[in-house]
Amino acid sequence: MSDETAGIGTQDTGKVQRPAWPRRFLNAIDERLGIDALAYPVPEHANSLAWSLGGVTATAFGILVLSGILLVQFYSPTPETANQSVRAIATDVWGGDVLRGVHFWAAQAMYVTAALHLIRVFVTGSFKRPREGNWLIGVVLFGLSTLALFTGTVLKWDQEGFEALGHNVEVGDLLGGAGFWFSAEFANQVSILVRLYGAHTVILPGVLLVLMIWHGLLVKRHRISPHPSLPADSSGEQAAQEEPSEPFTHHLRRVGAFGLVLFGIVGILAVLLPPPIGATPVAGIELTRPPWNFWWLYTLEDWFGLPAILFAEVALFTILAAVPFVDRSRNRWWRHRPIPIAVAAVLLTAIVTLTVLIFFIPIKAHLGA
Repeated sequence: MSDETAGIGTQDTGKVQRPAWPRRFLNAIDERLGIDALAYPVPEHANSLAWSLGGVTATAFGILVLSGILLVQFYSPTPETANQSVRAIATDVWGGDVLRGVHFWAAQAMYVTAALHLIRVFVTGSFKRPREGNWLIGVVLFGLSTLALFTGTVLKWDQEGFEALGHNVEVGDLLGGAGFWFSAEFANQVSILVRLYGAHTVILPGVLLVLMIWHGLLVKRHRISPHPSLPADSSGEQAAQEEPSEPFTHHLRRVGAFGLVLFGIVGILAVLLPPPIGATPVAGIELTRPPWNFWWLYTLEDWFGLPAILFAEVALFTILAAVPFVDRSRNRWWRHRPIPIAVAAVLLTAIVTLTVLIFFIPIKAHLGA
């Protein structure tokens, strides 16, 4: 058999085999939306839970948005009907009590994971050059999460929410003109509860979403910071090429798995520990403590009066914002940064101690004092 004859059945026909339809579909979407741009390399160390807390926080935010969209269908944001509408959600809407519990516990989860994310970023030096800007965005995101917790507390319009609003109105008075938004005179034709409802459902989620996207784009721009205990590249700003990596789109699968676990925990807590609903508020009395997130401020208020709330919050966020401008060494390992780590440990211990002390101090009346 000649070579020509032998090659008849094996010659290349010149046709290019088309990919299967699922791949063609994904390629068409990527061509138009640029999803493949997310496939930037993520070093192996970023797949741990500690380094995925930012994604877990974003998952909690997603749960809040979805549950909030459902809740606003049944909530009435006027002082005369707000408290009763919350009660109706829990008793008259099918699954309403669980839905409200999911929203409540997702809010707690977002606050906790955001705080832990900030702590992890600080301890591992991930805020250092060139990521200082992203640290500042993270601090703002944490502050907005705190505001979202406050506005959500007020919307219940029970005694706890009413007293929380009273504290913030008086803090607004301390700010003078800068606190005009919390004054009843700012828009006397609209209840302050309605304005806080708009802030909770539109303004804060909108700003949080924009900043989260910006935060994520800066992570893509600067990449995941190197682990302080592992070799870095020659610049010291990126993980070494020798460290295994995978596309960010694969990393999202692990973040999604953590998110599913979070959703499961939130669901269980919503069923077993539904958030209570207080009675319709009564003006002129002070009976409640604030949500646990603000207990440390309550202790300071008990000692030094209502202005302590303002000064303590300003001091805390000023310190957080100053971190990348004070801790400017190239060292990321916490053992090589004794002074910043010691200051952070003292600050964290103080906040925890002030939080625990609330169990040992009596409830005092501060409003109108």
